[in-house]
Amino acid sequence: MLIRRENPGDIDAVAEVHRQAFDGDAPLEVGLVARLRSSDAWIPQLSLVAELAGSVAGHVCLTRATVDSTDVLALGPIGVLPDLQRDGVGSALMHAALGGADARDEPLVALLGHLDYYPRFGFVSGTSVGIEPDQPSWSSHFQVRRLARWDPSITGTFRYAAPFYDL
Repeated sequence: MLIRRENPGDIDAVAEVHRQAFDGDAPLEVGLVARLRSSDAWIPQLSLVAELAGSVAGHVCLTRATVDSTDVLALGPIGVLPDLQRDGVGSALMHAALGGADARDEPLVALLGHLDYYPRFGFVSGTSVGIEPDQPSWSSHFQVRRLARWDPSITGTFRYAAPFYDL
């Protein structure tokens, strides 16, 4: 498996990964990635694909977000082809994305996600470090991963990039 930066030739394959990975919600995830790509929140260096046997098998992206006035990152969507789920592709994408964010000196990555999955990558409840999502209904699944440049004074309200609110 090769984890690499997404290139323009991967756009259709990335859309297909999200179509298959999210089943009934596919148009939502596919549309979100497309809208993020055309926003100023997009960070091309942090849109990664997992390639197996020359084909895109998974995708993750990190985009610009904020905690009050501090720039942070949001993770998602992340998707893996269904027949490759639970084979380590998602974990490899997560480790690469977090490593890339850390190498860029980002302080924090936030996401909404499954409480049994993301803690294995160092994610904790946002409220445990003083960060709340701007949508109270998200609080139960809102998690953050502090990186090397984390500063405990980063507290307040987390806000995704605009395309997340256009869903």
